[in-house]
Amino acid sequence: MSQSSKKNLTVGVLALQGAFREHCYALVQAGAEPVEVRRRRQLAGLDALIIPGGESTTMGKLMVSYHLLDPIRELGAAGLPIFGTCAGLVMLAREVCEGDQPLLGLMDMKVRRNAFGRQVKSFEAPLSVPALGEPLFPGIFIRAPWIESAGPEAEILAEFDGHPVAARQGRMLVTAFHPELTDDLRLHRLFLEMAAASRAKQPHPMTPPSA
Repeated sequence: MSQSSKKNLTVGVLALQGAFREHCYALVQAGAEPVEVRRRRQLAGLDALIIPGGESTTMGKLMVSYHLLDPIRELGAAGLPIFGTCAGLVMLAREVCEGDQPLLGLMDMKVRRNAFGRQVKSFEAPLSVPALGEPLFPGIFIRAPWIESAGPEAEILAEFDGHPVAARQGRMLVTAFHPELTDDLRLHRLFLEMAAASRAKQPHPMTPPSA
Protein backbone atom coordinates (compact mmCIF):
# COMPACT_ATOMS: atom_id res chain seq x y z
CA MET A 1 0.00 0.00 0.00
CA SER A 2 1.40 3.41 -0.92
CA GLN A 3 2.24 6.00 1.75
CA SER A 4 -0.25 8.45 0.20
CA SER A 5 -3.15 5.99 0.47
CA LYS A 6 -2.35 5.38 4.15
CA LYS A 7 -2.32 9.11 4.88
CA ASN A 8 -5.82 9.41 3.49
CA LEU A 9 -7.18 6.87 5.97
CA THR A 10 -9.09 8.18 8.98
CA VAL A 11 -9.05 5.66 11.83
CA GLY A 12 -11.12 6.05 14.97
CA VAL A 13 -9.70 4.90 18.30
CA LEU A 14 -12.23 4.21 21.04
CA ALA A 15 -11.08 6.54 23.81
CA LEU A 16 -13.26 5.68 26.79
CA GLN A 17 -10.38 4.08 28.74
CA GLY A 18 -7.26 2.02 28.15
CA ALA A 19 -4.27 2.47 25.84
CA PHE A 20 -5.93 4.65 23.20
CA ARG A 21 -3.22 7.34 23.11
CA GLU A 22 -0.57 4.75 22.25
CA HIS A 23 -2.70 3.52 19.35
CA CYS A 24 -3.12 7.08 18.10
CA TYR A 25 0.65 7.56 18.14
CA ALA A 26 1.21 4.27 16.29
CA LEU A 27 -1.32 5.29 13.63
CA VAL A 28 0.44 8.61 13.06
CA GLN A 29 3.77 6.77 12.76
CA ALA A 30 2.17 4.38 10.26
CA GLY A 31 0.85 7.26 8.17
CA ALA A 32 -2.86 7.37 9.07
CA GLU A 33 -5.00 10.03 10.74
CA PRO A 34 -6.33 9.00 14.19
CA VAL A 35 -9.57 10.31 15.69
CA GLU A 36 -10.38 9.75 19.38
CA VAL A 37 -13.93 8.42 19.65
CA ARG A 38 -16.01 9.12 22.76
CA ARG A 39 -19.35 10.07 21.23
CA ARG A 40 -21.58 8.43 18.65
CA ARG A 41 -21.23 11.33 16.22
CA GLN A 42 -17.45 10.78 16.11
CA LEU A 43 -18.01 7.46 14.35
CA ALA A 44 -19.15 9.31 11.23
CA GLY A 45 -16.78 9.27 8.27
CA LEU A 46 -14.31 6.72 9.65
CA ASP A 47 -12.47 4.29 7.40
CA ALA A 48 -11.73 1.95 10.32
CA LEU A 49 -11.86 1.67 14.12
CA ILE A 50 -9.49 0.42 16.84
CA ILE A 51 -10.76 -0.87 20.19
CA PRO A 52 -7.77 -0.69 22.56
CA GLY A 53 -6.70 -2.66 25.59
CA GLY A 54 -8.10 -1.77 28.98
CA GLU A 55 -10.58 -3.53 31.26
CA SER A 56 -13.17 -5.26 29.12
CA THR A 57 -16.03 -5.30 31.65
CA THR A 58 -15.64 -1.58 32.33
CA MET A 59 -15.21 -0.87 28.62
CA GLY A 60 -18.41 -2.73 27.78
CA LYS A 61 -20.39 -0.83 30.41
CA LEU A 62 -19.00 2.49 29.20
CA MET A 63 -19.87 1.64 25.59
CA VAL A 64 -23.45 1.02 26.71
CA SER A 65 -23.55 4.24 28.78
CA TYR A 66 -22.18 6.32 25.89
CA HIS A 67 -24.58 4.68 23.40
CA LEU A 68 -21.69 3.27 21.35
CA LEU A 69 -22.17 -0.49 21.62
CA ASP A 70 -25.02 -0.88 19.13
CA PRO A 71 -23.69 1.64 16.55
CA ILE A 72 -20.25 -0.01 16.55
CA ARG A 73 -21.83 -3.45 16.27
CA GLU A 74 -23.92 -2.30 13.30
CA LEU A 75 -20.96 -0.63 11.58
CA GLY A 76 -18.82 -3.73 12.06
CA ALA A 77 -21.57 -5.98 10.72
CA ALA A 78 -21.85 -3.65 7.72
CA GLY A 79 -18.13 -4.03 6.96
CA LEU A 80 -16.23 -1.34 8.89
CA PRO A 81 -12.71 -2.71 9.57
CA ILE A 82 -12.12 -3.08 13.33
CA PHE A 83 -8.88 -3.90 15.17
CA GLY A 84 -9.22 -5.04 18.80
CA THR A 85 -6.26 -5.44 21.15
CA CYS A 86 -6.45 -7.24 24.52
CA ALA A 87 -9.77 -5.94 25.93
CA GLY A 88 -10.69 -5.10 22.34
CA LEU A 89 -10.31 -8.77 21.45
CA VAL A 90 -12.73 -9.64 24.27
CA MET A 91 -15.23 -7.02 23.10
CA LEU A 92 -15.28 -8.39 19.54
CA ALA A 93 -15.87 -12.00 20.62
CA ARG A 94 -19.29 -13.65 20.57
CA GLU A 95 -18.80 -15.22 24.02
CA VAL A 96 -16.60 -15.13 27.15
CA CYS A 97 -15.85 -18.17 29.28
CA GLU A 98 -16.58 -16.48 32.57
CA GLY A 99 -19.34 -14.16 33.69
CA ASP A 100 -21.54 -11.98 31.55
CA GLN A 101 -20.75 -8.60 30.02
CA PRO A 102 -21.73 -6.46 27.03
CA LEU A 103 -20.01 -7.72 23.88
CA LEU A 104 -20.02 -6.71 20.23
CA GLY A 105 -20.21 -10.37 19.19
CA LEU A 106 -18.77 -9.72 15.73
CA MET A 107 -16.17 -12.51 15.61
CA ASP A 108 -16.81 -16.23 15.85
CA MET A 109 -14.69 -16.74 18.98
CA LYS A 110 -15.03 -17.69 22.62
CA VAL A 111 -12.40 -16.03 24.79
CA ARG A 112 -11.04 -16.38 28.31
CA ARG A 113 -10.33 -13.10 30.08
CA ASN A 114 -7.12 -12.65 32.12
CA ALA A 115 -6.12 -16.10 30.87
CA PHE A 116 -2.40 -15.51 31.31
CA GLY A 117 -2.77 -14.16 34.87
CA ARG A 118 -3.18 -10.83 36.59
CA GLN A 119 -1.09 -7.70 36.01
CA VAL A 120 1.80 -8.86 38.21
CA LYS A 121 2.24 -11.75 35.76
CA SER A 122 2.57 -9.50 32.72
CA PHE A 123 5.32 -10.58 30.34
CA GLU A 124 6.84 -10.11 26.89
CA ALA A 125 7.44 -12.96 24.45
CA PRO A 126 8.58 -13.15 20.81
CA LEU A 127 5.76 -14.41 18.59
CA SER A 128 5.74 -16.05 15.20
CA VAL A 129 3.13 -14.28 13.08
CA PRO A 130 3.45 -15.73 9.56
CA ALA A 131 1.22 -13.02 8.10
CA LEU A 132 3.90 -10.49 9.12
CA GLY A 133 6.95 -12.47 8.05
CA GLU A 134 10.25 -12.11 9.92
CA PRO A 135 11.42 -11.09 12.46
CA LEU A 136 9.36 -12.40 15.39
CA PHE A 137 6.85 -9.93 16.79
CA PRO A 138 7.39 -8.60 20.35
CA GLY A 139 4.20 -9.65 22.15
CA ILE A 140 3.47 -7.65 25.32
CA PHE A 141 0.88 -9.45 27.47
CA ILE A 142 -0.85 -7.53 30.29
CA ARG A 143 -3.74 -9.33 32.01
CA ALA A 144 -4.14 -10.86 28.58
CA PRO A 145 -6.96 -13.05 27.31
CA TRP A 146 -6.59 -15.94 24.93
CA ILE A 147 -8.93 -17.38 22.33
CA GLU A 148 -10.48 -20.46 23.90
CA SER A 149 -12.12 -21.62 20.68
CA ALA A 150 -12.81 -20.20 17.23
CA GLY A 151 -15.20 -21.04 14.43
CA PRO A 152 -14.19 -21.77 10.85
CA GLU A 153 -14.53 -18.14 9.76
CA ALA A 154 -11.80 -16.98 12.16
CA GLU A 155 -8.22 -17.40 10.93
CA ILE A 156 -5.70 -17.86 13.75
CA LEU A 157 -2.63 -15.71 13.10
CA ALA A 158 -0.46 -16.47 16.14
CA GLU A 159 -0.26 -18.75 19.18
CA PHE A 160 1.63 -18.65 22.46
CA ASP A 161 2.07 -21.66 24.73
CA GLY A 162 -0.48 -23.56 22.64
CA HIS A 163 -3.18 -20.88 22.87
CA PRO A 164 -4.36 -18.65 19.99
CA VAL A 165 -3.49 -15.00 20.68
CA ALA A 166 -4.20 -13.30 17.33
CA ALA A 167 -6.84 -13.81 14.68
CA ARG A 168 -8.46 -12.29 11.62
CA GLN A 169 -12.02 -12.65 10.36
CA GLY A 170 -13.12 -10.74 7.30
CA ARG A 171 -12.34 -7.08 7.99
CA MET A 172 -11.65 -7.63 11.69
CA LEU A 173 -8.27 -8.18 13.36
CA VAL A 174 -7.57 -9.02 17.03
CA THR A 175 -4.57 -9.59 19.27
CA ALA A 176 -4.43 -10.66 22.92
CA PHE A 177 -1.24 -8.60 23.30
CA HIS A 178 -0.43 -4.89 22.93
CA PRO A 179 1.28 -3.99 19.64
CA GLU A 180 0.75 -0.30 20.42
CA LEU A 181 3.25 -0.57 23.31
CA THR A 182 6.08 -1.57 20.95
CA ASP A 183 8.00 0.20 18.20
CA ASP A 184 6.95 -2.51 15.74
CA LEU A 185 4.27 -1.10 13.42
CA ARG A 186 3.66 -4.21 11.33
CA LEU A 187 0.28 -5.08 12.83
CA HIS A 188 -0.96 -1.51 12.52
CA ARG A 189 0.24 -1.48 8.91
CA LEU A 190 -1.50 -4.79 8.26
CA PHE A 191 -4.72 -3.29 9.61
CA LEU A 192 -4.30 -0.18 7.47
CA GLU A 193 -3.88 -2.41 4.43
CA MET A 194 -7.15 -4.13 5.36
CA ALA A 195 -8.83 -0.72 5.75
CA ALA A 196 -7.47 0.55 2.44
CA ALA A 197 -8.70 -2.58 0.64
CA SER A 198 -12.11 -2.16 2.26
CA ARG A 199 -12.33 1.48 1.20
CA ALA A 200 -11.38 0.56 -2.36
CA LYS A 201 -14.46 -1.65 -2.47
CA GLN A 202 -16.65 0.89 -0.65
CA PRO A 203 -15.21 4.33 -1.46
CA HIS A 204 -17.50 6.40 0.79
CA PRO A 205 -16.72 6.41 4.54
CA MET A 206 -19.33 4.64 6.66
CA THR A 207 -21.65 6.55 8.97
CA PRO A 208 -23.25 5.27 12.17
CA PRO A 209 -26.97 4.52 12.30
CA SER A 210 -29.04 7.54 13.24
CA ALA A 211 -29.90 8.10 16.88
